[in-house]
Amino acid sequence: MIDGSILIGREARQRAPKFTGFDATNGDAGPQYFSTAGNEDVADACLLAASAAESFATLSPEARASFLEAVAYEIEAIGDDLIVNVMVESGLPRPRLEGERARTINQLRLFASEVRAGLWLDITIDPAMPDRTPPRPDLRRMNVPLGPVAVFGASNFPLAFSVAGGDTASAFAAGCPVVVKGHPAHPATGELVARAIGRAVAACDLHPGVFSYLPGASNELGGALVADPRIKAVGFTGSRAGGLALAAIAAKREEPIPVYAEMSAINPVILMPHALNARAEDLARDFVSSLTLGAGQFCTNPGIVIAMDGPDLDRFLAAATGAVTAASPQVMLTAGIHLAYTKGVAALRANPNADLLAVGPAHSTCGSAALFAASAEAFASDASLREEVFGASSVVVRCKDIDAMARAIGGLEGQLTATIHLDPEDEPTASRILPLLQGKAGRILANGWPTGVEVTWAMVHGGPFPATTDGRSTSVGTLAMARFLRPVCYQDIPDELLPVPVKHDNPWKLPRRINGERESA
Repeated sequence: MIDGSILIGREARQRAPKFTGFDATNGDAGPQYFSTAGNEDVADACLLAASAAESFATLSPEARASFLEAVAYEIEAIGDDLIVNVMVESGLPRPRLEGERARTINQLRLFASEVRAGLWLDITIDPAMPDRTPPRPDLRRMNVPLGPVAVFGASNFPLAFSVAGGDTASAFAAGCPVVVKGHPAHPATGELVARAIGRAVAACDLHPGVFSYLPGASNELGGALVADPRIKAVGFTGSRAGGLALAAIAAKREEPIPVYAEMSAINPVILMPHALNARAEDLARDFVSSLTLGAGQFCTNPGIVIAMDGPDLDRFLAAATGAVTAASPQVMLTAGIHLAYTKGVAALRANPNADLLAVGPAHSTCGSAALFAASAEAFASDASLREEVFGASSVVVRCKDIDAMARAIGGLEGQLTATIHLDPEDEPTASRILPLLQGKAGRILANGWPTGVEVTWAMVHGGPFPATTDGRSTSVGTLAMARFLRPVCYQDIPDELLPVPVKHDNPWKLPRRINGERESA
């Protein structure tokens, strides 16, 4: 099933130069060679996607939902070959990857149910009022797809945030063809999933331009894809440097387009005094579990803890130090990510404002957890303490009082998550902290841990810059579809010419709002 091809619709192409994947556990090159897509392939894929846009956009909700379910079925049908390939390319353990495959499949099915429900269209009708002075025209509004979307596979979630991950699933659900730039860290996995999507496109008898897959290891490939004038939006999960580079290309186009990039977050955890007093040791144990989950390579690992200094924080730090010291080193996704993490930890160790509290057992090729502490004053004055170190490293900020905690929160950049641990006695003080967190994060948790993102209707996986390039959006949950839609109003258009969802007789029986009120069933 894997031959290293570029997949332009139903056409498989071989092209030099070739590149290989790597075994994440030892850095050895894989046996398979993969083609590198070039500018011609980018242009052909985008042209094909543009030619598919109209037919895909006007599919009935049932047909589009059936396609999403077909993609889920085809991924599931790959079987254990998929898990084995991802294990080699990512170094992630089988249970984690089996769970991620289930998440990938389930989110496709969730989007299918959302498409059928029709609420995402936001059909709104203001009927004509010819007897009013002045007369009101007939106004009908619905959301329509933007057009072809470029999606970039992520390294840390090779299934759920990659070729058929949330960006692709939500773009498909919105009615947008997708061109994926595969992540070079897992090319075999990417091709397996890309071919599964291709089989679903064929099984549903859709235009082949609904999906194309461009493997390659160069930044130039991604830049060319974003710059192509037929691409109308971009979904990206990765580094701040990568996301900003793509956003700059998109902004300089003759027709600028939105780039929805999930980038940098340190996901602060706030320990309120009564909660810290009541359960310092339990909080420390659970914090280290969240910090080290997946070698700290989740976008939601807690990289900052803010708490009031004193004996209770000392108890927390003693327990956390013991847990970090005992944490086994873990394989990191790529040699480059491991090197960047090692440099980040080394910089903190050399920083006179950061006190090293604990480091896990050393390992030459695996990431070792690290825990630091800093005063609130140092945290406020030293921006390097607030920078993301992608991996299992965290800084605990010692604050002398609630005012110092508030100032520490105020100095943070935008985040994907913010967590507050509190007891009922903390609630009066927490009422001051919560609005600060609301201004900083897309998801606020109480008495939980940020690692673990439910794929639901209410979920927000986004946040103010630099967590994302657009804090009004989410890359997880059904609201993710909104990134790839825009509203159109039809005024006095003859019924025969109206799109089906806004026709007078509502043939698809979709929910509508008429004169501001929901239409009764």
